Amino acid sequence: MMDEKDWEEFKRKLKAKTEIDLDLYKEPQMKRRIGNLVTRAGMDSYCAYFDQAAKDKDDFASFIEYLTINVSEFFRTPEKFGKLETDVIPDLLTRSSKLNIWSAGCSIGAEPYSLAMIMKEMTPNVRHRILASDLDVEILAKAKRGIYTDNELKAMTPQRRAKYFDVVEGDKYAVKQEIKDCIEFKRHNLLKDKFEEGFDLILCRNVVIYFTEEAKDQLYANFFKALKPGGILFVGATEAILNFRKLGYTSFQPFFYQKPLT
Repeated sequence: MMDEKDWEEFKRKLKAKTEIDLDLYKEPQMKRRIGNLVTRAGMDSYCAYFDQAAKDKDDFASFIEYLTINVSEFFRTPEKFGKLETDVIPDLLTRSSKLNIWSAGCSIGAEPYSLAMIMKEMTPNVRHRILASDLDVEILAKAKRGIYTDNELKAMTPQRRAKYFDVVEGDKYAVKQEIKDCIEFKRHNLLKDKFEEGFDLILCRNVVIYFTEEAKDQLYANFFKALKPGGILFVGATEAILNFRKLGYTSFQPFFYQKPLT
């Protein structure tokens, strides 16, 4: 029976097994999202579904992937990636020749690999640091493998596709080793783990959709501390930070927020 007691017990079990704290997510949306899974599985409670999924590693991995909304593609919203190339990264390079970049909530790896391609083209002889993190270890494993479908590459130019990928398995594409070598992958829980500091650029896009407003504010405050003076936070196209001034940021451009230099 999907009642409040069942929901509380489900949250406790999930947190104990995965460190995912659903109290930091919007409850109605998460109940609906998980309730759909419970119904489709023919179960009568959240806990029954959890217990069943937890018996099988692949089933549980699929559940966590669904829960953490791992949808991504290369150069997602190309016009915003264009702004990275023409405006944001050139500004950052005026202050540092080697950039420290963090793709937070990197999902299947499309975002950090896209960044690596941009940096290789803009500064071919410089090795920047690109950290890519995610909560989901199964998704991180997929990101490290670096094999993608045609649909995940749909926003990429044919020139980049030919330059940075090898065709494998007929209709799949593998990121070339020179790009894979640019990325440092790490498991990280944005709502729990300590943040590194000293980043020039942080990307956190299409990650916070189900976070509570309090959790978002704490996250953006933590990103602010993690940025260097002059560093920039890049968020998703539906995730404008309305209270960015209160959090200390200035607006560099829409969806790009800068930590003041002084």
